[in-house]
Amino acid sequence: MTKFIPFVFTLACLSFLACKDENRNTVPLTAESEKEAPALTKSEVENSVVALNAALVDAKKNSLQVLTSESLTYGHSSGKVQDREEFIDDVINGPFDFLSIDTSDESIHISGETAIARHVFSAKGMNNGKSADVHIGVILVFQKQNDKLHLLARQAYKL
Repeated sequence: MTKFIPFVFTLACLSFLACKDENRNTVPLTAESEKEAPALTKSEVENSVVALNAALVDAKKNSLQVLTSESLTYGHSSGKVQDREEFIDDVINGPFDFLSIDTSDESIHISGETAIARHVFSAKGMNNGKSADVHIGVILVFQKQNDKLHLLARQAYKL
């Protein structure tokens, strides 16, 4: 019996040390780690694409600013690339006026706080007062910033 007591004591000490060592490698929960932003959803991205297309048709500066990142790079199928300010100015004051926009063949890929949306972009509009139709491929890159999706990059290509 006297041999059994040191064995139990040693076993208890080893268990205590193992638990103590295990706890040393854990990260304590903080308010910040408990408040992780939820992952992006496909519907959030779809809604952002719809909102962006509506803003292109409406051509309202505030709507376009809310939907785009300050570091936006906006590529046209012609090869022209604009920053945010140039893009917004072109939508509002440029020669092309969107009357309607439809998308098809949309695919969405989400990675963390970033989403990539691809689709066929079909639009009816007026270019310098003349009727014009647009049918191009588009890739959009959205990034979650301050709990909202913002367009970070756009590249169009000819079909």
